[in-house]
Amino acid sequence: MKNTRILSALIFSLLAATAAYAQNADEGDDRVLKLAEPDFSLISLPTSLRLPVKGSAFRVTHRFTRPLSCDLCPNSLAADAFGMDFGARIGLEYRYGILPNTEIGVHRASDKTIELFGQYGFLRQGKGSPVEASALLAIDWSDVGRSDTDSQSQPVLGAIVSRRIAERAALYIQPIWIHNANLYDSSTPDHDTFVTGFGARVRVLDTVYLVGEYAPRAGYAPGANHGGFGIEKRAGGHVFQLNFTDSFASTFGQIARGGTRSTRVNGTEGTDWYLGFNLTRKFY
Repeated sequence: MKNTRILSALIFSLLAATAAYAQNADEGDDRVLKLAEPDFSLISLPTSLRLPVKGSAFRVTHRFTRPLSCDLCPNSLAADAFGMDFGARIGLEYRYGILPNTEIGVHRASDKTIELFGQYGFLRQGKGSPVEASALLAIDWSDVGRSDTDSQSQPVLGAIVSRRIAERAALYIQPIWIHNANLYDSSTPDHDTFVTGFGARVRVLDTVYLVGEYAPRAGYAPGANHGGFGIEKRAGGHVFQLNFTDSFASTFGQIARGGTRSTRVNGTEGTDWYLGFNLTRKFY
């Protein structure tokens, strides 16, 4: 009987050690799916999700240009298929895991904005840290802007701090500084923008998520603060998201310049909202 108890204790200890090892290995293995954080972006803001070395991901952003509330449109929202009969602002993005905890990428928006970005994860959530943290570096280029500036580039420096809650939710805060964000208005001395991004993703079903983000700004801050919410479905290496946003922004410079407002028939000014979607495909 005594030997049986000793053997049972040894087997239990071995199983516990194996489970702990597997859990720690999963925490450090970027190829393992993180159920609370399945994608590299919320809607337009980034997440702390890391690419494995030599892994990659492709992303499409799509925003219909007809506002959901449009007093001057000749047809109703339903007659215009909720904006799908109109044009769209599209973005194409590719990112690649170049080194451990390090990824680089390029995003090209259909308004001829190009963004190069890099992200380095320097803190990993686990037993040693309650949060995940990444450093962010990017630069936007645009061939439109003020005539009094000889540079259309907008350097970006920021950080992403996140907290996954079990396998159900992830919360984000993102301080981001954008230099030379003012490409259009020469009448104001403010050229730089400081954005504080807030975001969350909640898994409501096994493969279905609710997501939201908001990006208040300081400094150069025209228009409406960027914000959005959506619902998404994960299917293998794909994530498809249907969203509603108050801007077409898909790069940091565009987020800094804010969303659109228009005058209503009663003379008041209101924020415009748009229907859109994102589609991401992982390759690893």
